[in-house]
Formats: sequence, structure tokens, C-alpha cells
Amino acid sequence: MDIFEADDNSTPLTAEEKDGLKLKWITLRSELNEAEARNIAQAQVWLMSNKNKEFCSDTFLRELHKKMFGDVWKWAGTYRTSERNIGVAPFQIPIKLMQLFDDVKFWIENKTYSNREIAVRLHHKLVQIHPFPNGNGRVSRLMADLVLEKLEGTKLYWGNTNLVNVSEIRSSYIAALRKADAGNYTDLLEFTKSH
Repeated sequence: MDIFEADDNSTPLTAEEKDGLKLKWITLRSELNEAEARNIAQAQVWLMSNKNKEFCSDTFLRELHKKMFGDVWKWAGTYRTSERNIGVAPFQIPIKLMQLFDDVKFWIENKTYSNREIAVRLHHKLVQIHPFPNGNGRVSRLMADLVLEKLEGTKLYWGNTNLVNVSEIRSSYIAALRKADAGNYTDLLEFTKSH
């Protein structure tokens, strides 16, 4: 069985992107998930010593993605160059991200939304743009947490799991994202409340 198949709701990788797997010993989806989880844990340690960085930027987003996935994927921290079933056209990624980060700064400065809603909207828009070949949900959840942590010292609740292999919770999360696509953030805000 192909380790890149049977992962519901994940964006399929191109053949070239699959070849970017650095850890050639990986043969099972569970091994890939574990390797990525270890890399993400290392990125979180890195974040602790980089809390004062300006994180609402294209440069920081790419650096964070590379820290999260760079031990596993050659293309970590690099924007995708191929079309997907989700996301903007590859050539639009830098422009859309610049607009998003400008929006977030405006929302914060003008208190357009609650701090929680600013973080949730950032998360949703990053997922919608889908800048990377893979890991978009995970990097966008971490970015949302960074925003909320900076604004009020708390983090969002993401189902108390990594959302990679817990199907019922993941299904609720995906459904909430789809409603947000239509402009309704109620379910996504509800999903991110701690229980």
C-alpha cells in the first residue's frame, strides 16, 4: 500500500513532491505521521526561543514550515508550484499571503474581531490559500495559536489531538472549515473552544 494514499482529506502530493521524502526507510503512513510529529515537536522547541519574532509575515511562515517539516521533506518551507484541488493558483500564493498578513495586522490594530476570531480567521485563510505541498493545516493551526498566545496568552483548542488520524474529530474540523469557506465562522469558532 502506498503510504501517500488513504489519508482522507489530505492534499495529494505530486510524484516529484513524493520523491522529496528524506527518510527513505519510511514504508507506513503511521511511520510518516510519527516522523512529522517529532519534527513538529522540534519546531515547537525552536518557537520558544523565537517568541519575539514578527510572525505575521511570509518569511516567518516559510521558516516555521521548514522547522516543522524540514527533517522529513526536501520541499519544506517552499511554496507549492502545482495546482491543487484546494488553494489558490501557485503564482498567487505570495500575494494572497501578503494580503492576509496585512489584514491580520489591521484586525489586531483596529480590534475588528475578538482575539480568538482573528486567530481562527488567520487559520482558515491560510488553509484556503494552501501555500505548501502538505502540512498546511498543521502550520496554520500553529500560526493561529501564535497569534492568540501573543494577544492574550492562550491557545486554541484543536480537538485535543493532532487531527491527522482521529477521523471523527477531523471530520468535524473539516466540516467547520467548509462552512468558513462560505463565510460562516460559527462552527470553527465553536470547534476551537476548550472543553
